[in-house]
Parts: sequence; C-alpha cells; structure tokens
Amino acid sequence: MKEKPLISIIIPCFQEARNIEACLRSILAQEPVPGGFELLVVDGRSTDGTRKIIQRICREDERVRLLDNPQRFQSFALNRGILAAQGSIIIRMDAHTLYAPDYVKQCVRILEETQADNVGGPHRATGDSYIQRAVAAVHHSAFGVGGALSHRVDYQGYVDTVIYGCWRKETLLKIGLFDESFVRNQDDELNLRITRAGGKIYQSPQIKSWYQTRSSLWEVFRQYRQYGYWKVAVIRKHYFPASWRHLAPGGFLLALIVDLLLNPFFKGAIIPFWVMLGLYLAVTLVVSVATAWKTQGSLLPILPLTFAFFHFGYGVGFLHGLVDFALVKRRPSLKFTSVTR
Repeated sequence: MKEKPLISIIIPCFQEARNIEACLRSILAQEPVPGGFELLVVDGRSTDGTRKIIQRICREDERVRLLDNPQRFQSFALNRGILAAQGSIIIRMDAHTLYAPDYVKQCVRILEETQADNVGGPHRATGDSYIQRAVAAVHHSAFGVGGALSHRVDYQGYVDTVIYGCWRKETLLKIGLFDESFVRNQDDELNLRITRAGGKIYQSPQIKSWYQTRSSLWEVFRQYRQYGYWKVAVIRKHYFPASWRHLAPGGFLLALIVDLLLNPFFKGAIIPFWVMLGLYLAVTLVVSVATAWKTQGSLLPILPLTFAFFHFGYGVGFLHGLVDFALVKRRPSLKFTSVTR
C-alpha cells in the first residue's frame, strides 16, 4: 500500500498554458524531503490548453493530481486542495513565481523549528522588462507598500502576513479554511484570523521565491485597485484593519477629494488641494531618487509614476470598497475581481 506523503503542495490556476509546465517541472525538481510530497493543481476549467498539459504531466509523475474548480476563484481552489490533500503539511504555491530548489525543505524546517501556525518567505519581486524592474523596486520600497515587513527581503521574525504560506493541515481545518466570499485578499483574511486566535506567523529569508511582477503600469493599477477594494471586505468582517497602513492610500485620496469639493466654500480654512498634492509629489520624487540610487539609476524617470499607480490604484479600490461594502452594502463588483493572480 502506497504511503501518504508528508506534504501537499497546492497550486490554483486558470488559463496558464504559457506558464504551467515550467512551473510544475520546477516544483517536481525540488530537493527531496523526508516523507515526500504530492502536487495538487486546482484548475478553474481552463480553455487554453492548460488542462491538457497538466493531464500529461499527471501521467508522467504520480505525485501530480488535477482537481477541478468550477467556481474558478482562488479561495475555492485552495479549499478544494486542502480538503483533498493527503499530507499533514500544506504548502501553497503560485504559477507566476520562481522557487529556490530548497523552498519546500526550508518551509518544513522553519515550520517545525518555530512551531508557528504559518510560515513563509519575504515577498521578493523580480522582472525582466523596464516596467517590471520599476515595479519590483517600488514593491520593495517602504514608501511604496507602507513599510510592510513581508516586503523586506532581509527580515526574519513574526509578521502579520506572508506570501503564499505553509501550514499544518490541522491548523487550517481548525481555523476554518479560506473564506470563499473573498476573491482577493483571502490570504490576509486567513492570516488575520490566525493572529486574532493567538496564532503566530513567521517569516524567514531562508524561504526563497521570486514573484514575477506585472508587465504594465495599468496592470499594476488594476492589481492594487483590487487589493484596496477587497481590503475593505476584510475590515468589514473583522471590524478592524490588520495594520493602519492599509488605510493610508484611501485616506489620502479621500482627503484630496473632500478638499477639492470644500475648498471653494472654506477658503483659507483647510489646506489647499494643490498643497497636499504638491507635498505628495515632492516626497515621491525624493523617494524615487533614493530608490533609483539603491536599485538602478535608469529607473528614475518611471519611478514617480510607478509609486503613484501603486498608491492611487489601492486608494481608488479602497474608496469603491467603502461604497460597496459599507455604505450601499451591495454585491461585490466583478470589475474589481481577477480569476487569475
């Protein structure tokens, strides 16, 4: 009788024909771990040939299993994978990320050594094109992401969230799995439940992966608009933000809008719109120069705009989320939803 693997790796995917084979091959080539692993690919009924590629690899390697996700969204995919997993340790991975050969081994080691409820590595970003390199630079800037520890590649210690995640299956079953009403930010929401229940989340630089950034600034704007939009849903559920940094972009954008509307009626009583916007632009320029100095000088011309796309994308989404989730209390807008990453 075949022994059950110690680890179950879960990959949600949809329309990933260009990436899925390289992704699976790299994971199957991970350094061996005691007890071994299985690889569960949960596909959202792709129509671009993704499923045929996965099925072929399943026939070649018995560690790979294909699961169906008719709802398509990641929260459903992750829960289907967790419930079908044979391993006692669950590792979530992503089709758009490159992993160090010892990624799985380090996840298990850190989980056992720290006895944390969730472990992961820093959110490293990479890219080949000019825009992607600029996005990666902003991704690692404290100004760009509000000082989030998960974006600091050298930070080791307890955090409020980590990229992807490695848990004991019993922890996930106890905490209640991923909330399927969240089609974005479901990771943050789960981690918030873990910490609110007294659990610990640990980040180690020894767990290495490299996330492939978006290839255009408009894609970045849409990505962060979704993050901001669904962050309101997390706050609505828990009545409190995981971190005050989540309120900053939306709060600043709201201040600009209110100022623009009220300034004609209260001249001199409030800070003029152009002063607030000018201060933001001045700080952004200074930080852009510092970021270019630390990373790549040629990125300087595009960095101010990249910072703005991060901040205003998140802010626009957050304010729209306030309207949908808090004021009107209507169904979430699918314009702020992505089936893929």
